[in-house]
Amino acid sequence: MSAELSPIEKAKFVAARRASDMVENGMKVGLGTGSTAAWMVRCLGERVREEGLKIKGVPTSTRTADLAREVGIEVIALDEAGWLDLTIDGADEFDAELNLIKGGGGAHLQEKIVASASDRMVVIADPAKEVAHLGAFPLPVEVIPFGWKTTRKLVEEMLEGMDVLGRDVTIRMNGAMPFVTDEGNHILDLHLLRIGNPRQLALVLNQVPGVVENGLFIDICDTVVIGHGDGRVELRDVAAGSVQQDSIEFAESENLFKDV
Repeated sequence: MSAELSPIEKAKFVAARRASDMVENGMKVGLGTGSTAAWMVRCLGERVREEGLKIKGVPTSTRTADLAREVGIEVIALDEAGWLDLTIDGADEFDAELNLIKGGGGAHLQEKIVASASDRMVVIADPAKEVAHLGAFPLPVEVIPFGWKTTRKLVEEMLEGMDVLGRDVTIRMNGAMPFVTDEGNHILDLHLLRIGNPRQLALVLNQVPGVVENGLFIDICDTVVIGHGDGRVELRDVAAGSVQQDSIEFAESENLFKDV
């Protein structure tokens, strides 16, 4: 079954497989959202079923919660967990300092809360997610529905003073209607092309009335696991300044690859 995966999906899978090996018995683990995180949830579910791994998972979206339950992971709320040992999640972009853009799946508010309530955040990604400068991927900004058009204008005005190349702001749509997050909010996508000062932008954005949270993750990610289509895996730890090389064998697993 794994031979049928595209190189990108294989890269996502090996990154997820390697990160899932970091999870130990008894841990409380934040479960990210997105295509790469879904592989991680499946890998953890396989360990639960085949190794008897006992963990409690805190999902960052309803779809992650549904998948976790489906593969046999015990799901609890963040308030019940209190504090997490580890969060594993994907990213839409990451730079050399492991700053991230997240929110392509519309879950960055819950993702940031869960990651910030963890001893460690590990990001799993394929090589295409690494960039010299953040901003090519549109930056998601979650806003409350009330007065969202006014909020968009305020964001556009704020961007005039920021070090960015583009300033186009669009409302994310779901068909003919604005996209709605798990928290009942909308998302503005900021097409900035290049962000010169992500830290400054993250702070200023959250001061705009109507903005709930932005998709810039600054000083939150500790380790990135980069998977490659040939099974190679690279682990980068920003605090230790270390880089490790590893490889993952593609093992056939009907339970893991079903419905993919």
